[in-house]
Amino acid sequence: MTQHPRLMSPLTLRGQTLRNRIVFGAHTNNMAEMGLPGARTHGYLLERALGGAAMIVCEPVPLHRTGVLTRGNFLHDSDEVIAPFRRITEDVKAAGSVILQQLYHVGAHGDSDLSFSPHWSPSGGPSYHDSDGSHRMTETEIEEIIVAHTAAAIRCQKAGFQGVEVWAAYHSLLDQFWTPWSNTRDDKWGGSLENRTRLSRLVIENIRRACGEDFIIGLAVSSSDAHSVTLSNEALCEIIALHDATGHVDYVTVGHGGYLDFERLIPTFFFADKMTAPVTEQLKSLVKHAKITSEAHIRTPDNAESVIASGQADLVSIVRGQIADPHLARKTAEGRAGDVRGCISCNQMCWGRRSRDYWISCLINPSAGREFEWGGDRFTPAETPRDVLVVGAGPAGLEAARAAAERGHRVEIVEASGQIGGQFRLAGMQPRRAQILDLMEWYERQFERLGVRLRLNTYLDEDDLAAHPATEVILATGSLPDTDARQRWLPAEPQLPGLEAGHVWSPEEVMRREARLGDTVMLYDEGGNWRGVGTALALAEQGKKVILVTPDAYVGKEVTRTSADGPARARLARAGAEFHTEHVIARWLGNGATIRSLLTGAEVTLPASALVMATTNIAFDPFPEALPGKRLHRIGDCAAPRLAAYAFHEGRKVALTL
Repeated sequence: MTQHPRLMSPLTLRGQTLRNRIVFGAHTNNMAEMGLPGARTHGYLLERALGGAAMIVCEPVPLHRTGVLTRGNFLHDSDEVIAPFRRITEDVKAAGSVILQQLYHVGAHGDSDLSFSPHWSPSGGPSYHDSDGSHRMTETEIEEIIVAHTAAAIRCQKAGFQGVEVWAAYHSLLDQFWTPWSNTRDDKWGGSLENRTRLSRLVIENIRRACGEDFIIGLAVSSSDAHSVTLSNEALCEIIALHDATGHVDYVTVGHGGYLDFERLIPTFFFADKMTAPVTEQLKSLVKHAKITSEAHIRTPDNAESVIASGQADLVSIVRGQIADPHLARKTAEGRAGDVRGCISCNQMCWGRRSRDYWISCLINPSAGREFEWGGDRFTPAETPRDVLVVGAGPAGLEAARAAAERGHRVEIVEASGQIGGQFRLAGMQPRRAQILDLMEWYERQFERLGVRLRLNTYLDEDDLAAHPATEVILATGSLPDTDARQRWLPAEPQLPGLEAGHVWSPEEVMRREARLGDTVMLYDEGGNWRGVGTALALAEQGKKVILVTPDAYVGKEVTRTSADGPARARLARAGAEFHTEHVIARWLGNGATIRSLLTGAEVTLPASALVMATTNIAFDPFPEALPGKRLHRIGDCAAPRLAAYAFHEGRKVALTL
């Protein structure tokens, strides 16, 4: 029996019954193939329907040539999408979900590299997506956009979608018309509230007329208080009330952030949960017809239940939470919320891949985007259950052990230390990253449920491995810091110059509290990721004076793909950290370092009591290439040191082959 009764209660929209209040909201998954939905899109959406989502809002389709934003967008203005989408919608509906599609135009914030068209906007303002300007739309072009919305909605209806969601969030085209700062027109499309909302009201009215009374129409909006020029919550509520009065809008989804405060649009662990609940509560008290959906950092069933139970919203959109665990809704309905694999708000493989124009996946759920290849986030029992030994309980070993046990194998996992998680657990000790520790507890619960034998404080040597009865041996022994502390941008130096002076540490030693650091710590970060940035932040917030040196042009370069680099730099700066970009460590002196500019070659010596070297790790693989009678599988960092996502991926992948 569910412990989340309000979240699991049904709701009706335009005659369609939603089996619960959980929406898998619209987001760009970038999975189109030559502009068409294929097997990857089909598997991705169907898995969330099988997982119990009440309503799925399919990836936004650009409705006009001037709105194309990603390489993985679906074709605009083309009936070619209808037949392949119908195959998807039929299967999703058969699995019990209501399915809609979002229609979007990004306005001024387009991407000419992909659209090869000018960006259209109300007043010709600048793009916040790139450095381009935009084209002030003529009245004829505004009418063209209205027609394009209607045509796209009709196309969706023919493809079997039960409705559409009109996108007016994140300062997109419709939001740009609503906002006086970006709409300075003096004709019937600008000025008064009536004029500024004319475009969106006509769009919705025409869709209703064209698609009928049984067709669901949603409206996606967002709140933001980062800049005074964006719509206030009061102004947003006034606009929604105006649209609600028509009776055409069936629900309103409220997200957070936008192009002016992009780091809030897909909030990482730096931001609080339930970010839009106060705004949706305000809206619920105003609207007469539309249901209200709260979005933005509603990660867990408990979060969602509290929002619904407190009357802050009618529905919740859980996107990353259902990327991380597509069966979140079903498990919650079955009273198994503790089995939900919780999103860790890292953005590394969802937004992190989308920002690089790849199809999205998930760091902790490597089946995301591969459902059509791997049979979803479900497991087919092995034909012949075997004894499996996993050596190492970092991300690769944990996922290999769990997935193998899910398939019915008899699994033992051994770990040399006293805790599971390896270096990933240390990452969970960095500021704001405790969701990683929650994930470790989840693995421990899954091992207990599946009967996986976990042995901690156990180091196996070659003889132990040879004597073990398992024939399938998965080596996931991870990696170790480079004891020579070599720098990639001093390729002629076999080790850190001055290493012999001592007081040089690795991030792992720092996070394990093994390092004796003193008051002023220099940290050299050549990865630009959380290993260096997160360790620097931990030290700075402990009160250390941190001097961060990086060969990159700015601190946190690799974190940029997650949109968390700005908040990280801001926290470091507020804690008094000092940045030296495009520099290397020319020599460590024991009580300071001479750093060298990669731009000019100029050197400066800075005092420091310790040096932390966040350089590339070295694979740790103490076992022979082969052992008689054993099938060895090397996965994760012991094969090659990389980010955690690839360790989880290889853990799942090897288990599927056993």
